[in-house]
Amino acid sequence: MAKRVFLIVLDSFGVGEMPDAADFGDKGANTLRSCFNTGKLNVPNMAKMGLFNIDGIDVGEKVTAPEGAFLRLSELSKGKDTTTGHWEIAGLVSEKAFPTFPNGFPSEIIGEFERRTGRKTLCNKPYSGTKVIADYGEEHIKTGALIVYTSADSVFQIAAHEDVVPVEELYKYCEIAREILQGDFAVGRVIARPFEGKHPFKRTSRRHDFSLVPPKNTMFDVLKENGLDTIGVGKIFDIFAGKSVSDCDRRIGNAVDMEITSDYQQKDFHGLCFTNLVDFDMQFGHRRDALGYANALNEFDEWLGKFKTKMLPDDVLIITADHGCDPCHSGTDHTREYIPVLIYGSGIKPVNLGTRAGFCDIAATVLGLLGVKGEINGNGFADEIRG
Repeated sequence: MAKRVFLIVLDSFGVGEMPDAADFGDKGANTLRSCFNTGKLNVPNMAKMGLFNIDGIDVGEKVTAPEGAFLRLSELSKGKDTTTGHWEIAGLVSEKAFPTFPNGFPSEIIGEFERRTGRKTLCNKPYSGTKVIADYGEEHIKTGALIVYTSADSVFQIAAHEDVVPVEELYKYCEIAREILQGDFAVGRVIARPFEGKHPFKRTSRRHDFSLVPPKNTMFDVLKENGLDTIGVGKIFDIFAGKSVSDCDRRIGNAVDMEITSDYQQKDFHGLCFTNLVDFDMQFGHRRDALGYANALNEFDEWLGKFKTKMLPDDVLIITADHGCDPCHSGTDHTREYIPVLIYGSGIKPVNLGTRAGFCDIAATVLGLLGVKGEINGNGFADEIRG
């Protein structure tokens, strides 16, 4: 049995369109291929683990003797966003898609939000996060009205300048929105988007997500009930609304979250360390920056090489994603793609597990590797990868 499992999500690192991609407007999407086609992708450590050997991947050089197990997974949930992806990875399939608001939020929602916050609102339509503060930032500063916007995802986002609305006050407004947005209006996340400076404004690192509480048990609940540690790094605590997360560091950004994960590697714990690396999605996928995405993958791969050398004999590392966000696809939305799964450790045998249905198989495998059982979705493959 493993003592520690490190599960790292490369946020949005899809590896090719799923069969139903056209239903989501994502025919032809392939995040990995777009990064490879920049000519700058250099990920030798993930290649050795079997990245380019995964079914359906037609770029890069396959290795003759992969170091670990590898496969790709299709999503069972009805969506292609952060919440549904992570919840499914953790063993909870969302059979009903979270609501989206392509025409903005209805007047009864905005009216109630304005009444309870005491502030008027601006925008209320789908918008790019950087463009919305460029277009509405000055008016926000003059009037104190909150910039409310959404995207193709199920999100209610509130942007405010930190000199106009202190961050803690912005968080309170998000809590109010979270209370309002229930039932038919239960978006996956309410997101605080603070910004600073003068035009052109800059978003700060004090973003905070207010998610729905998972309606059923996830692997976090099962592990905690069995007395194991449950650690969240980056957005993980927010995505699960803190449910059964015993320890966390909520700072956001690839560099800091890789460093935090390395710090946890030096600690003695028994259980799961679950890390989200958000910059692939937030900084490069949504901004359609293929070169930036490729360089970020290169930086992760360099870190990965060092992380692998410090793994203990009873450690297991799993690298995966939560959806796609092809930087060369039309629009700025996530893309409906398969996710890669790479598993590495001294007790893991190199095997191609092909293509399986359900991100939730990861959760079942984590439980199997740690030797516990629980009522969650997923069919584990721990027995198939043990050396």
